[in-house]
Amino acid sequence: MPDKAALFTFAWRAFAPPDAGVDWIPEYVFHPKRKWRFDFALLEQLIACEVDGGQWSAGGGRHNRDSDRTKMNHAAALGWRVFRFSTQQLEADPAACVRLICQALNLPFIDIE
Repeated sequence: MPDKAALFTFAWRAFAPPDAGVDWIPEYVFHPKRKWRFDFALLEQLIACEVDGGQWSAGGGRHNRDSDRTKMNHAAALGWRVFRFSTQQLEADPAACVRLICQALNLPFIDIE
């Protein structure tokens, strides 16, 4: 299984504007009482990125459970916009994943094609 953090970091560095001043915080605990965390978070913008692994596991993996839906609902209630990508998406088309986040941040996108 690919390293989720490495896949996202590679994609961001390859396609996001280098002078954007975006500092992702890895493994950010976002809830005041629960130990829920995002894989990556931007605090000022309340934008998070989750890289879901195991989508081919039985039942869709641990990210296809009510507990994960509860986590995402609480994040939304706190004002977070959460982008969720699978490792397969980051491997197959990392540019598309970064493009969506850049759009949300009103940042230019580096298209190397």
